[in-house]
Amino acid sequence: MTNEPFMKIRTPDGTEREITIEQLCASNHITYQALVTLLVKKGIVSQEELLEEVTRVQNQRFGDNE
Repeated sequence: MTNEPFMKIRTPDGTEREITIEQLCASNHITYQALVTLLVKKGIVSQEELLEEVTRVQNQRFGDNE
């Protein structure tokens, strides 16, 4: 991956800035991690259910390589 700007974003205060694909990926990862943590903490989903669903979706998307 490259560290060259990938796209421009507008922050909540209206400032525009350029971000890289790495920054975008990291931001998405952090957002999903926070969401999953909250869902587990609130008892909406268990870690086991989450892992099973991730495995199911990965197998559906990429095929079962086992």
